[in-house]
Amino acid sequence: MATSPTTIISKISWAAMLSVVLLAGQSSAAQSGELEWNDAMKAAVKALRESQYAKAEELLRAAVGEAEKFGPEDRRLSRSLSALGLVLYSRGNYAEAEQVHLRAVSILERTVGPRHLQVAEALIGLAGIYERQGKYSEAEGLLARSLAIRQKAFGSDHPDVANGLNNLGALYNSQGKYAQAELLYRRSLEILERVYGPGDLNLAGVISNLGMVYKTEERNAEAERMLKRALVIREAALGIGDPDVAVSLGNLAALYNSQKRYGEAEPLLRRAQTILEKVHGREHPQLGRILGFRGDLFAAQGNYIEAEAAFQRALGIWEGALGSEHMQVAVTLASLAKVYTAHGKYGEAEPLLQRALTIVESVRGPKAPEFASDLEAYAMLLAKMNRTTEAQEIEARAKAIRAEHRDDVSPERDR
Repeated sequence: MATSPTTIISKISWAAMLSVVLLAGQSSAAQSGELEWNDAMKAAVKALRESQYAKAEELLRAAVGEAEKFGPEDRRLSRSLSALGLVLYSRGNYAEAEQVHLRAVSILERTVGPRHLQVAEALIGLAGIYERQGKYSEAEGLLARSLAIRQKAFGSDHPDVANGLNNLGALYNSQGKYAQAELLYRRSLEILERVYGPGDLNLAGVISNLGMVYKTEERNAEAERMLKRALVIREAALGIGDPDVAVSLGNLAALYNSQKRYGEAEPLLRRAQTILEKVHGREHPQLGRILGFRGDLFAAQGNYIEAEAAFQRALGIWEGALGSEHMQVAVTLASLAKVYTAHGKYGEAEPLLQRALTIVESVRGPKAPEFASDLEAYAMLLAKMNRTTEAQEIEARAKAIRAEHRDDVSPERDR
């Protein structure tokens, strides 16, 4: 069930968020109030590196307050707002994140002009929010605009243009439009190979994205080749103990899980977990993803005790880092509920599925394919509990949603 995240910000712009904050924190403290702003920004960087998102949010709100003292069109304000918006996004607060990003974009458009590269970068953050809300046409328009700005500034063969193509590919991937995603990923990869060569670290992200598209399409030989290539590149460039190597190990293990190659997946996941715990400690969100993959593996093997432990630990990590209403929490709740259902623990499964449904409906809307998937799981559970009438009603809701998406390919759930 699980795959690597295909959302725009999680795959493309999270590192960019850190760079924005770092750049913003390098200003000298010549102006009154700037010392306080600098301190807040630098402390936010430290909190983000330690995955303390709630603390980072608090610090960035303080930074916005200090930046507002410099005037409504000061670039420090737009930088602070952009960073805050991305942290709010990461914590699942999409409504406020949208408003914060819109404000940042508006300031940039007035101060540097609507076709400036800073605007292009800010549009990506806003597009990521729209993608998570299921507003795909709005997200596509923003990403197309961002790409056009970059193409005009740099020409068609620049790495930033390749990144823009990768962004659009991630959006199509999240909608299940895998053929379109593949085309854009390939164009992005061709540019990067011409600029950097075939083994450069800058290629690893788009190679991974392409590999995960192939995994979803069950083009397993091509997927394995791409995912192994990304792993080799990262190991050579970063060393075998780097967190990005752990991400590649998780991607490859997810492919092996999908092929029931559990004996090959398990050592990769153990290695990834060891790397992340050594580098980041035991509460980092990347570790939550790996534990989710381990839970999937154990559940597929019928090892429900180990699966439950893995999902419970992943759930604690996601709730601690991102809050109790985040989509990653919903995904893990649904996975844990399926384990309880398979193990006959129906009373424990039901409140988890109900909670997952509440989160998905709130974040994605009542007609999202993900909502239909969880409704189907709930209907199956109710049927096992001999609550036939309720099961039929829930199943009818799921079928109605599926009928609206009859011509669409349902995207895989993010892990």
